[in-house]
Amino acid sequence: MIGRLNHVAIAVKDLVSSTRLYRETLGANVSAPLPQLDHGVTVVFIELPNTKIELLEPLGEASPIAKFLEKNADGGIHHLCYEVEDILAARDHLIGQGARILGTGEPKIGAHGKPVLFLHPKDFNGTLIELEQA
Repeated sequence: MIGRLNHVAIAVKDLVSSTRLYRETLGANVSAPLPQLDHGVTVVFIELPNTKIELLEPLGEASPIAKFLEKNADGGIHHLCYEVEDILAARDHLIGQGARILGTGEPKIGAHGKPVLFLHPKDFNGTLIELEQA
């Protein structure tokens, strides 16, 4: 059901300095910041030959990333994103297997302009999983 790894998301306190670190220290190609109001974050994408790294900075105190950073002061890996061909079919299959979908269970539009869903980390070895329609 899952396809390729779309990205690894890293929560950061300071998007400007984190972006500079990847661009200047590692020589990476980094996108412009993209606010995602529906998700409470600002993101940048670091393009790699085989996938992407997504840096997430909270947009306000109510952001889920702000809560993550309260528990993980230095930031860190927040989630993995896998592509799926049909997000609704994937959701229905996962629910049938007993997996929990976060939120309402209805896809939201993610940073790539495609529908996304998040799966409860307790169902996936402590890892928050994002599914993105390919």
